[in-house]
Amino acid sequence: MSVTTANLVEQASEAFLRHFDYAPSHDFRAPGRVNLIGEHTDYNDGYVLPAAIDFGTVVVAAKRSDNLIRACAVNFNEEIVTLALDSPMVSVEPFNWSNYLRAVCQQLQNRGYRLVGMDIAIVGDVPYGAGLSSSAALEIVLIRTLLALSEAVIDPTEAALVGQQAENEFIGAQTGIMDQLISARGEVDHALLIDCRQLTSTPVPLDPDFNILIFHSNVRRGLVDSEYNTRRLQCQAAAKIMQISHLRDADLALLDRFADQMDTITYRRARHVISENERTLLAASTLANRDWASLGELMQASHNSMRDDFEITVPAIDGLVALIQERLSPGMGGVRMTGGGFGGCVVALVHKSQTGQIIEHVADHYHAAFGLHETVYICQAVDGAFVAQ
Repeated sequence: MSVTTANLVEQASEAFLRHFDYAPSHDFRAPGRVNLIGEHTDYNDGYVLPAAIDFGTVVVAAKRSDNLIRACAVNFNEEIVTLALDSPMVSVEPFNWSNYLRAVCQQLQNRGYRLVGMDIAIVGDVPYGAGLSSSAALEIVLIRTLLALSEAVIDPTEAALVGQQAENEFIGAQTGIMDQLISARGEVDHALLIDCRQLTSTPVPLDPDFNILIFHSNVRRGLVDSEYNTRRLQCQAAAKIMQISHLRDADLALLDRFADQMDTITYRRARHVISENERTLLAASTLANRDWASLGELMQASHNSMRDDFEITVPAIDGLVALIQERLSPGMGGVRMTGGGFGGCVVALVHKSQTGQIIEHVADHYHAAFGLHETVYICQAVDGAFVAQ
C-alpha cells in the first residue's frame, strides 16, 4: 500500500469510527487516470492511451445484518446518506455525490447481483473538475466494495461497463468507456493502449527516467458537459454521412470523399478524431521504443488538433502548453491538454533532468499571463482496482 493510499485509508477509517462507532473491516482503492493521448476517441470506438495514477478514491467498509447502506462522504463535510437496497434508487436533486452510489447500486441490481447492507466511508484525492476522472474512480471503487462485501465476483471489464452505464443512464453524462476501464484495469509502471471497441488493452511500459507531470490550469470548466455532448453528436453526424457506425471505421481519405456533404465544423470534428486515432496508435509504439522525439511531435499534433479542429482548449491551457514547450528540449518529452477540455489539465511526459526547471518556469510566468495559479502533480502509474483483487 502506498503512503498516499495509507493516508486515505486512515482518514476514511477515522470518519467511519466517528460516525458508526466501530472499526471498518475492509478497504478498497480505485485510481484516477491521465490520458497521455487519444482525446474524444473512446466514444467513437477508437483508441486511447491512459495511465492509472496514484491519486484515487478509497472506501473503507463493514458488512451490516440488514439491507441498509450507510455512506459517509469525507470530502463533503462527512455527510451521511442512508439507502435501502429494497427501495428504488432515485436521483437526488440538486445533484449530490450520493447519486453515484445510487447509480452503481441500481446497475448492479439490474444485472442480478444480490447486494448486502454495509457501512462505508469514502475519501479521495483526485482533484474535482480537473479531468482526471474522479467520478470514474468513485464508481469503480464502489463497485469493488459492494461486490466484495456481497461475496460476488465481477470481471474487471464488466465492472467498467457497469460504471459507464451508471454514468450514462443515471448520472446523465454521455462518457465513453476509457475512464472506468483504466481505473479497473490499469497496470503499475505502464500506460494501456485500449481498443474501445473490442475493450482489449495492451500494456505499454513507461520509461522510469521520465515523470508524468499534470498541470491543473484551475480554469473553471463551465461548458464541459454541454460541449462534450455537442461534440459527441457532431461525431455521430459525421459517421452517419460517411455511412459507417463510428469514426473508428474512417480514415482521412474516406473523410475527404464525403467532405462536400459536411459543413465545415462537422468535417473538422471528424478530422480530429480520425487523425487522433492514428496518432494514438503511433504514440503507443514510439513510447514502447522510447522514441521521445517522435512522441513529443505526436503530442504536439494532438494538442493542435484539439485546439483547431475540435475546439476544446482555452487560452490558459494553450498558454500552459506553450510555457512547458519553452523549456522542454527536443527528445526530452512531450506535452498536450488532457481530458474533456474547456479547462482542466495539461499532461507532460518530461525527463527527470528537466522536471524542476519546467515547474519553475511555469510558476514564474503562468499567473502573470492568466491571473491563475497552476497546481502541479507528479504522478506514478499504478495498478487498477481489480488488478490485485
